[in-house]
Amino acid sequence: MDHGERTPAAVSRRVLTLPNAITFLRILAIPVFVALIVDPDTTTAGLILFGVVVSTDWIDGWLARRLGQVSELGKVLDPLADRLAIAAGLIALMVRGVFPVWAGGLILLRDVVVVAAVLVLARRSVRIEVRWIGKLATFALMTSIAFIAWGTLELPLAQTALVAGWAAYAVGIVEYYVAAGIYAMDAAREIRASHAADPGEDYRVPPTPG
Repeated sequence: MDHGERTPAAVSRRVLTLPNAITFLRILAIPVFVALIVDPDTTTAGLILFGVVVSTDWIDGWLARRLGQVSELGKVLDPLADRLAIAAGLIALMVRGVFPVWAGGLILLRDVVVVAAVLVLARRSVRIEVRWIGKLATFALMTSIAFIAWGTLELPLAQTALVAGWAAYAVGIVEYYVAAGIYAMDAAREIRASHAADPGEDYRVPPTPG
């Protein structure tokens, strides 16, 4: 999520804010849930912690806007924490054998392409906005990862979790790639606009799209 998405004028250079502290804690939790997931004796605990971390990704962004603590660091750190948490948890679950490699690969492939594109756009100082379809896709996929892994581990309500997980995955992966296509069109439009704009005009790059 973008700390400054709705209030760009209020962005500050502060580092020590409550939202940023929460984001740091989420990042620090990543190696913890990875270690727990890959150990067969603690996989369930790791999966629960992973679910908590990715399902609370909205809290720091909401607090930043609510408390007027939107910051440049938060705008970068928050979406970075989301991407790191999802990728790390997904890879750990695939290594553990409780999430299909092909399904995880489709998610990771799209993320690698989008991150690479953002880096290229940054060199051109091109701005693209985060789209709601990207956020919805990310939420659906985060839910599907947790549910599918839960069902594969044969934990309580395993069959229900598998059905819900694969349904969420089917919807989320389609939205994920549709969002990528929309971002590609947005980027192309902004590149054309930047060529036509005054060379001194400031085009700022937002956090990695969802």
